[in-house]
Amino acid sequence: TLRVTVRQQPLHAPPILFAHRGASAHERENTLAAFGRAIELGATGIESDVWITSDGVAVLDHDGTIGTLRKRPISACRRDELPDHIPTLDQLYDLIGADVHLSLDLKDPEALDAVLLSARRVGAAARLWLCFHEWTALAEWRDRAHDVRLVDSTRLRSMERGPERRAAQLRAAGIDAVNLHQSEWTGGNVAVFHRFGRFALGWDAQFDRLIERLLHMGLDGVYSNHVDRLTESAAPYV
Repeated sequence: TLRVTVRQQPLHAPPILFAHRGASAHERENTLAAFGRAIELGATGIESDVWITSDGVAVLDHDGTIGTLRKRPISACRRDELPDHIPTLDQLYDLIGADVHLSLDLKDPEALDAVLLSARRVGAAARLWLCFHEWTALAEWRDRAHDVRLVDSTRLRSMERGPERRAAQLRAAGIDAVNLHQSEWTGGNVAVFHRFGRFALGWDAQFDRLIERLLHMGLDGVYSNHVDRLTESAAPYV
């Protein structure tokens, strides 16, 4: 593991402070209350998970099911059958506007076109970071999603032939960024992806020392449930 003693500069300056599922340590996750609270606390980005309903509406939820005893997938439900706490992507954009970065984990690939339509409706495509766990699928979507940032959400163990090979593949495919768990980032890995012009994002940074460590290494975006800790720890870096 490479220990970083000198601060590395991010490609994206200032780095983006993503509120994971909104301010989920402060409000119910993936709700308009959580998203609004995140903005109040100083987040410069929002993260959520997106699904598509049976009538073609992009909605934000983590598990993708409703009900307790008899669970139903969101894809089998109409928008008007969902609980009130599950917002639509359009509702989120109406709340945050076009100037806040939005990272969406595309849980259902069928939601892609609805997501792009929502982002373009408000002129927010340039600040949309669309995440998926298969970079080859992202590469196939590049033409359809020409105006958004595509993100390879992965783990180091999934990188056949290592980070440098993956960075080269992402650059060749036009995929903008890689998102790793905070524990997998080292100064060396950040430098590799930056050398290939790919943004480096890190998730699950819940404590001050972890947030500071990632930003010191030059990450371009950090995800946390604790937006108050995120913004306070990031103050010297933004």
